[in-house]
Amino acid sequence: MIISVASGKGGTGKTFVATNLAVSLKKDVHLLDCDVEEPNSHLFLSPIIDKTEPVIAPVPRIDLEKCTFCKKCMDICRYGAIAVLKKDVMIFENLCHSCGGCFAVCPEDALIEKQRVLGTIEHQTIGHQTRDHISFTHGRLDIGQVMVPPIIKKVRSFSKHDQLTIIDAPPGTSCPVIAAMKGANFILLVTEPTPFGLHDLKLAVETVRILGIPHGLIINRAGLGNDDVKSYAMEQNIPILMEIPFDRRIAQIYSRGQMVAETLPGYKKKFQDLYDRIIQLMEKKEKDK
Repeated sequence: MIISVASGKGGTGKTFVATNLAVSLKKDVHLLDCDVEEPNSHLFLSPIIDKTEPVIAPVPRIDLEKCTFCKKCMDICRYGAIAVLKKDVMIFENLCHSCGGCFAVCPEDALIEKQRVLGTIEHQTIGHQTRDHISFTHGRLDIGQVMVPPIIKKVRSFSKHDQLTIIDAPPGTSCPVIAAMKGANFILLVTEPTPFGLHDLKLAVETVRILGIPHGLIINRAGLGNDDVKSYAMEQNIPILMEIPFDRRIAQIYSRGQMVAETLPGYKKKFQDLYDRIIQLMEKKEKDK
């Protein structure tokens, strides 16, 4: 089972929910931090990284001795990564999506595959001494690179079908988020009771519904703003699975890199109940089919 923790905006508490849910459960969990531009789950889980590997994408290089400057490679590229001039060809590697279209259409076989490193994948395969039920994987986008989805897909390739996987997704509703949510069994949408939170929640809900994935809502910092988020959830028939209060103690614990589920009484049970409610919703959806 794959649970993806997402939101329409940053700073709502995705990492807080994903990490505390993982440490609270009494079963093996694989946590994937797919926010590869700024991964931070490791700051709270303190994983023992024992395996590292690069994420490599192929990009074209031109053999000018073979090239006839026919422009077929430029015409097929929908990302503007190739510009064919009178006697030269320019390749913009940061725009290349490694689709392979240019290789397929070149009549002179003038393209040579070059490897480009996009980022790094880091694993914890040996459990932390106090959290030995959690395995951990995250990705790091290299500075200057912009192709996020390939790294997220690589991180997700390490999920195991016989193990619960929790994904800490990137914020927003763009391509990286889709890569982190697509194929998940359930989406936990985290929001806050503010006008900005509601606005971006609506975008996230539209995205999840297009993907057709069951979802529920967690309201973080409950009591901070107004009840508009609750009203919206009721109108849209979105179950509110948990409310996390606006509590100074939680902020202090989080700022120290500690886990609320391991520090404040009762929170481990709350996150266990959250998981149970997700299972109930999934079972109900199966019966209603």
